[in-house]
Amino acid sequence: MNLIIQGNDIQNNDLRAIAKLAEASRIDRITGEAFRLLDAQPHPDIPEYCKEASLDHAFVPPGKKLTDFGLIAMDMDSTLLAIESIDEIADMHNVKPQVSAITQSTMRGEISFAESLTRRTALLEGLPQEALQKVYDERVRLSLGAEKMLQRMQSAGIKTMVISGGYTFFTDRVKDRLSLDYAFANTFEVQDGKLTGRVLGNIIGASGKGEILKRIRDELGLSKDQVIAVGDGANDLKMLEESGVGIAFHAKPILREKATFSLNHVGLDGIINLFE
Repeated sequence: MNLIIQGNDIQNNDLRAIAKLAEASRIDRITGEAFRLLDAQPHPDIPEYCKEASLDHAFVPPGKKLTDFGLIAMDMDSTLLAIESIDEIADMHNVKPQVSAITQSTMRGEISFAESLTRRTALLEGLPQEALQKVYDERVRLSLGAEKMLQRMQSAGIKTMVISGGYTFFTDRVKDRLSLDYAFANTFEVQDGKLTGRVLGNIIGASGKGEILKRIRDELGLSKDQVIAVGDGANDLKMLEESGVGIAFHAKPILREKATFSLNHVGLDGIINLFE
């Protein structure tokens, strides 16, 4: 196996120590923040060593190429974006603490996503619609490495998709900004220029994310093994289950336990370093 080591400040002594534990035959530099250890063997001390050194590690089959994939599906909030958009909207309406508490409970898997979104959206009743544009203009930030990762994916011919339990107001704009191929999310109901506190249509939650990914995957004629999915919370579990490679990005434990790989210290561009 190849052992990929990534981090913001990789010390040579740490790299050598991990290589020794893994009995690696060689260390290849991928970037200044990523190294590939060849012919590596799992060792029970590697995960704890990397945790203590603030390094990400991943055992990847040799010869696994980025061009083996045809689709990457991403969550939006706290994954593709470095914010929770609904929390920022709530801040404009002076209900951020209440909304944030529900958000965190949902990400830990304590309440269903549909219930969570219904309760959070209800708290936004009466907010002027123009406040959404203000949030987008002033608060939306891409996660570290997002643009670099997407450019590489797109140059490799991989279709790009965001599936969010958030709102189409943001996914539509992010889709245009990043030239994504697909975007799916929930829709606010608006009357007289204000949010009513209700969501239109069926709520896209955990099951909906999985169903959408499977539908697009099938439309593209791709196998499960040709799909990468990236998320950070419990409502991304079904999406990861419909992919060949599931990546937990700065994620809650419930998702890290189920993911193929976890990135806890580097940006989204760490995904491209996993493959040859």
